[in-house]
Amino acid sequence: MAEKSYDLIVIGAGPGGYVAAIRGAQLGMKVCIVERENLGGICLNWGCIPTKALLRSSEVFHLMHRAKEFGLTVDNVGFDLDAVVKRSRKVAGQLSGGIGHLMKKNKIDVIMGEAKLAGKGKISVKTDKDTQDLGAKNIILATGARARELPGLEADGDLVWTYRHALQPVRMPKKLLVIGSGAIGIEFASFYNTLGADTTVVEVMDRVLPVEDAEISAFAKKAFEKQGMKIMQKAMVKKLDRAKGKVTAHIEINGKTEKHEFDTVISAVGIVGNVENLGLEEAGVKIDRTHVVTDEYCRTGVDGLYAIGDIAGAPWLAHKASHEGMMVAELIAGHKPHPVKPEAIAGCTYCHPQVASVGYSEAKAKELGYDIKVGRFPFIGNGKAIALGEESGMIKTVFDAKTGELLGAHMVGAEVTELIQGYVIGRQLETTEEDLINTVFPHPTLSEMMHESVLDAFGRVVHM
Repeated sequence: MAEKSYDLIVIGAGPGGYVAAIRGAQLGMKVCIVERENLGGICLNWGCIPTKALLRSSEVFHLMHRAKEFGLTVDNVGFDLDAVVKRSRKVAGQLSGGIGHLMKKNKIDVIMGEAKLAGKGKISVKTDKDTQDLGAKNIILATGARARELPGLEADGDLVWTYRHALQPVRMPKKLLVIGSGAIGIEFASFYNTLGADTTVVEVMDRVLPVEDAEISAFAKKAFEKQGMKIMQKAMVKKLDRAKGKVTAHIEINGKTEKHEFDTVISAVGIVGNVENLGLEEAGVKIDRTHVVTDEYCRTGVDGLYAIGDIAGAPWLAHKASHEGMMVAELIAGHKPHPVKPEAIAGCTYCHPQVASVGYSEAKAKELGYDIKVGRFPFIGNGKAIALGEESGMIKTVFDAKTGELLGAHMVGAEVTELIQGYVIGRQLETTEEDLINTVFPHPTLSEMMHESVLDAFGRVVHM
């Protein structure tokens, strides 16, 4: 078959790849996207979206149990796990179909198959029917990542699960062990714990949600424990003994090994980039710990070859991948986009309570040598939070004491994953404390706490 030529080929149709393809098409390029599994990638089909659908069900279930607080009567509260999962899969399927529509709308060729680099500006795609040869001046690698599996802790889909198994559970866990307390681990721990599983979380670092500000992590831990979770920090699962219907975990903590029995284990110990079988080494692409090495513009060092999203390393976030996709498409088109700065990207965790942050933590700002001012404001001091029955939470802001620059913002509590964007925009616009202090926040809203936290940093807090 003769080689088909394009201006841009994107390998991988996740939130980085499909956005890059759309932006390329908008800029007048002839674009092809190659995907081996599902349009929308892991995020849409097996990550961000279906997990949020599950968590919404558990949130409603939690509120049903609190009905009496709101003057309401609810009898026989229960759940149908199969129906909860079915709704989650329906949401994912609806959005995946929407990506297909966007590809057609933007006249992007879609090829379902496995792609491999086949020389400068060339790839070969193995489909169910044949192998196709494609050529392009520019190629974007957006193949994403998958769950890391540690020796002895490998998933089997029955007793030991990855996030994929946890999204389509074969049963409702009674006694659950979650290994790892990053966003994936703590979200599943929160979901199953809310539905009634006796949940234990093991974290090798000295705190849960270890990438977050230490004060926020400590607050979240107390909230999780109040909900009945058991948190084991500075602990490591050394091995799992599997038997019929049960797993015995050997957990090393405080220099001793303890044995604990569970019926289900979820392994959430990080991710590895999908760099295999792409012909990267032969092309001269540098790989560091399963991730492609790039510069700030996602260039691999090989002419015309870029890498975006999870395959290009941390932070492993869908919105980072999407923005990189747009940036690279614009770069290819001859524009002069700004590089994506990791410290300007918000992180959101949809557990209960929610956690969100952007920029430097208090400790990181000090480590970088800043003279800082820190502000805090609790949910209990906010009228809207009390009216919602969500008095537990906190907003924390970190400023450069000399310039007033907003260095970081950290939140824990109801709807903070929505609130954080206010500070993200502030950082992008190089907002100072004066700008934020003089901004009129609407009342009654949760966002007023953002204002109060800034005021607190500069000794002007009102409602505390």
